[in-house]
Amino acid sequence: MVEIVDDLGYAAELAPSPRRVVSLVPSITEAIAATCPERLVGATNWCTHPPDLDVVRVRGTKNPNLDAIRALEPDLVVANKEENRELDVRRLRESGVPVYVTDIETVPGALDSLERLFADVLGAGVPDWLSAARREWAGPVPEPTVDVAIAIWRDPWMVVGSNTFTGDLVARLGWRNVFDGHRDRYPHVELADLDRPDIDIVLLPDEPYVFTADDGPEAFAHTRTALCSGRLLTWYGPAMVGARAALSSW
Repeated sequence: MVEIVDDLGYAAELAPSPRRVVSLVPSITEAIAATCPERLVGATNWCTHPPDLDVVRVRGTKNPNLDAIRALEPDLVVANKEENRELDVRRLRESGVPVYVTDIETVPGALDSLERLFADVLGAGVPDWLSAARREWAGPVPEPTVDVAIAIWRDPWMVVGSNTFTGDLVARLGWRNVFDGHRDRYPHVELADLDRPDIDIVLLPDEPYVFTADDGPEAFAHTRTALCSGRLLTWYGPAMVGARAALSSW
């Protein structure tokens, strides 16, 4: 057994190179499936990539089926501070299931966290996609040239606020998130706060709310909107490779 310390500073004893892993984080599920798929035995219903992923589903990120997870006898469960509940993490740990919690708010932080997970915890080395993502997203944050808002829900409208991976990612594209200074990470806003002439573009991703050509753009009279992939904006992992070019093409 070896001692591991997760992103929140929690230390636990873990078998080296765990062979049975359950992921409660969609982007990390994709990362494990791209790197060491034979180890992945369980994932949430929201883990949609890769599309052909064939593992036991353990319900959602906020309401995982803890009995189903325990029944898989995992060597490790991977969770995330933002996506998963502390209560579920605590209950798993109390029943003897090792849980490693990630905490990701920036692009560099995501890359470092993923490297610790794969190199130190899983013993799988540094994946090629992770090295490619580091090269793609290296360099200083440029001066912003475009003011954007990133909607994540409607009725009520919600947007990306401060201290988020998505906010840091768009900053590295040279975009300024107009709600970056908000005290909340995902604040509720009025439509008038979004549909205003000083915002260059409102991004309407396809997750968690599924904005479409008929559901979202029609609400705006003053501001340009763009439908986009939520995965490119919010998933840390293999989705980061090629995301810069794809997002910058609008």
